[in-house]
Amino acid sequence: MRVEGSCHCGFVTFKADADLETAGVCHCTDCQAISGSAFRTTVRAAPGTFAITSGSPTLYVKTTAESGNKREHAFCPRCGTSVYAASVGAEPRTYSLRFGTLKQKDAIAPKRQIWTRSRVKWLGELSGVQGFDRGA
Repeated sequence: MRVEGSCHCGFVTFKADADLETAGVCHCTDCQAISGSAFRTTVRAAPGTFAITSGSPTLYVKTTAESGNKREHAFCPRCGTSVYAASVGAEPRTYSLRFGTLKQKDAIAPKRQIWTRSRVKWLGELSGVQGFDRGA
């Protein structure tokens, strides 16, 4: 599905082909801290389809908690909106698009949950979304 997205202020915009089967919720403590919320919802862009159409995000590279892999996190330098996270290295890379930035978010539903062992206790189960204790 072709998607378009932008940060809150509209400075950073992008387009991609989203792989709807990868839409999911992550409960890991990194996603909780970076999003400032109980979880983060994302959908992956099909390889080679992600493109920034305006602006230039600020990049932050973090080593993930258990795997040791590095992830590039992109934020709007003006409003701070998290736009995507991506694998580090040469293209084509894997881009996880931040659900809240997508114009077409109403047409995309999470198919899975990961890192459910870190799910905040008050949240409970997400109806109809399969959960896993580890990894993507």
